[in-house]
Formats: sequence, structure tokens, C-alpha cells
Amino acid sequence: MDYRRLGRTDLDVSVICLGTMTWGEQNTEAEGHAQMDYAVEQGVNFFDTAELYAIPPRPETQGATERIIGSWLKARGNRDKIILASKVCGRGGNTWFRDDQSPTRLTRKQINEAVEKSLKRLQTDYIDLYQIHFPERPMPWGSNPTRFGAAAYQKAEDETSIPEQLDAFGELVKAGKIRHLGLSNESAWGTMRFVTDSEQRGTPRAQSIQNAYNLLNRTFETNLAEIALHEQVGLLAYSPLAQGYLTGKYLDGARPAGARTSLFNRGQRYEGPGAEEATRRYIAIARQAGLDPAQMALAFVNSRPFVTASIIGATSMEQLRTDIASIDVKLPADVEAQIDAVHQLVGNPCP
Repeated sequence: MDYRRLGRTDLDVSVICLGTMTWGEQNTEAEGHAQMDYAVEQGVNFFDTAELYAIPPRPETQGATERIIGSWLKARGNRDKIILASKVCGRGGNTWFRDDQSPTRLTRKQINEAVEKSLKRLQTDYIDLYQIHFPERPMPWGSNPTRFGAAAYQKAEDETSIPEQLDAFGELVKAGKIRHLGLSNESAWGTMRFVTDSEQRGTPRAQSIQNAYNLLNRTFETNLAEIALHEQVGLLAYSPLAQGYLTGKYLDGARPAGARTSLFNRGQRYEGPGAEEATRRYIAIARQAGLDPAQMALAFVNSRPFVTASIIGATSMEQLRTDIASIDVKLPADVEAQIDAVHQLVGNPCP
């Protein structure tokens, strides 16, 4: 396993980060424990979760993933060996997260409630990296901004400012409940606002940004990659396999039994115009080079200088073994050249 420094902290995290959002929905507690056991055996020391999980989000399974991690940590007694990341919900309409049934916002009250509940579920006294899952301000995160128009960026009357958010997180750092702050689904403007405020006022500095990044969506390379490198706000790349689409298992409308898109119809982000043709081109490159398509896609993400870790998620041990083994795959220069040539032709069909 390879390790990289998390932002400007003293933490070295494994390049492969274990994603957990299927636990409590597609995976049982025993399966989640087995995945964590295997990942640790392979040198993985970095787990990512969220108060939102399991996915898809619903009241009946909310918090299940953190509870599964918590029971494993208690049983194994190895909390000090794991770098644990979780997330607090940003602006959202769901009301089952908070005791007073309020829609989620990043107010001091809600942040405090969220972290206390996560700590209890995780059976730990602290969270190493506490991330803002999605912004407090209205913005079209996680999808193509052109589908929303300018109205998506209008300031909300009840918006909690970035300085107010950082003050709340600062209190949690001082209390020892979280060690470091991270962002997720954030823009270049938002990232720099967080960084600037922390430098001006001494509030917690954003150490990472968790955004989608894969062969079908390399939009991070525009603006955000420069910030990641120069400001040491490294990318924690989620969906490095484009929710499994880059394995080829969904080609020609296939819906394998037990797969996320088959169960929940949640793959629309990777089914837009040009997505399937682009997927075919990348899979063809892998096959021609004698590579597993999943491992090629992951090896590409792993090799980017602005990436701190690739967050993999698996519902089977076979998938987990394949994904973790991508750390040993180094792409030849001609394969990278072919990938870049396809990217020049197809761009980012799945932003």
C-alpha cells in the first residue's frame, strides 16, 4: 500500500480509502466487518463514511453505516490504527436527521447535534476528518451546472456564512471531538473562501476535498486541481469507477442482480449523452493493454498528483480485492496517452 499526507496535517493516509455507504443497505453488518478486516490486512488505514449513509438515504437506514463501523471498532479495539472520516449534511430538504425535524443546514446547533450522534454511532471520542458533505449555500453540486441555470446560485435568506460554519467547527476541534476539517462536493470558489477565511481568522483549515473524479468526469482538473496542489487541499476522489459503470457491467442496458443501479435506479449521472460510447472506448483501451477495466480506471485516479486517496466501494469481496489491488497497477505511458486521446474526443460526459 502507498500512503500520502492528508493536507497539512501529520496524518499519512492510504491511497486506497475504504468507502462504506453500502453497509446497512446492500451489505450486512457481518459483510461490512469482513470488508474492513480485509482492507486493513492490505494496508488500508483510511475509512470514509457519513451521517447520511446507508445509500440510498432514507429514515429507516440513516446512521446504519456508522453503527456498523462502530461495532467493528469496538470489537477489534484498533481505533488508534484507523484514520476515520465522516460527514455532516449541508443544505438539504430531508428532515429525519435532526431531532426537531428541521431540514439540514450548517448552523452551529445542527453541526453539534450531527457530530454528537456520529460519535455515538461510531463508538469513538473523536473523528479524524469531519467533512461538509455538500455546501450550505445553494449550488448545483454533484451534477452538471448547465442543467440548473443561474438561479441555482442565488443566495438564500437563511444561509449560514462560511465564517460562521468555520467558527462552529473550530469549537469542535478545540473540544477534541474532531481533528481536522474537510470539504466535499465543493467548487473552486467555495474551497478558496474556506481556505482564505481560515488563514485570516485562524479557524480550522480545509485539509481535503471529496469530489467525484473518474475517466468520465475529469472536471476537477479545471481549477480545483491547481488549488489541491498549491494549497494542499488534496482530492479524495469518490466514484472513481463512475458508480461501477467503468467496469462495463451496465453496457447495453444490462442490470446485474444486486447492483446499485439495478436495485435503486440511481445511475442517471452516468447514463447521459455520450456516456456509454466513452465507457466503451476506455474499456477497449484496458482490454487491448491486458488490464482489468476497473483496475485501469482506478490506477489512473491513483496516479494523479492532486489525488490524496481514491475512495473505493464494493458490495462483494471479489470487487474489494480487485479494487484494492489496483494500487499495484502502474499505467504504461502509451496507455495514458490513449486515455488522454479519448478524453480529448469525448470530454466529460458525466460531470
